[in-house]
Amino acid sequence: MATEKELLVSRIFLRAVLPVIKVMLEDDPKTRARFQGVNAVVQFVAKDAAGPVGAHLKFSNGAFAVGQGIADQADLTFGFPSVGKMNAMFAGKPVLPSIKGLRKLGLVIKVFGLLLGLKILMPNAKPKTAEQARLKVKMTLYMVTTALSQLNKAGDPEMVKWTTKQPDRIYQWSCEPEGIACYLRVKAGKTKAGRGYYTRKKPFVHMKFNGAANALPVLSNSIDSLQAMAKGLLTNDGSPEYGVQIGDFMLKIAALVT
Repeated sequence: MATEKELLVSRIFLRAVLPVIKVMLEDDPKTRARFQGVNAVVQFVAKDAAGPVGAHLKFSNGAFAVGQGIADQADLTFGFPSVGKMNAMFAGKPVLPSIKGLRKLGLVIKVFGLLLGLKILMPNAKPKTAEQARLKVKMTLYMVTTALSQLNKAGDPEMVKWTTKQPDRIYQWSCEPEGIACYLRVKAGKTKAGRGYYTRKKPFVHMKFNGAANALPVLSNSIDSLQAMAKGLLTNDGSPEYGVQIGDFMLKIAALVT
């Protein structure tokens, strides 16, 4: 049976990592063209004594959605003998799943391309162009804010303790001039991740990156937030104490998924 940690890691992969595939489909011309006209359901399923764990991707003429749980019907299924093995595959480790639907070779190749594309989230992935740097920053920030919320919803003791004592607060991230923005709303133990700028109230903490190139060393954990602020790569408007605390939770997410 999967451990609590393995289930937490799978939750982050299935609910926070897989959804950022949408960024690739919308912002990367090659990926968008590759999936234009594709109508298919692709799922990832791990066996477990308590019941299968997984999620499925829905492609519909350029539209994309992630569904949690096992689909009634799927065109392509990646199967794993355990939750730990599925997590290892998403973390970029050499795990070969069983595949149902191999006859649809074109779809298999397209999906493997997407999975390889997710490797841009890895700390050691080095974007070669400004477009790739923007894509990595956007995907990483979207993933991290959603993962923070999922960490709380999964009942992580430290995260629950941190969120429970807070009133309605907005933690905002942005990267300009690329126009990337997302936020985490925390209110009395509840959390919700969102895209764009939160406009209903001033953020309690707003972490502003001075361009994608300057965001990369911070998001890849090669430099900490305090050093980044000292070098002018990052500006923290709002509570410095809580900015550091949420940065620690971001590091925890990174450790879980790598």
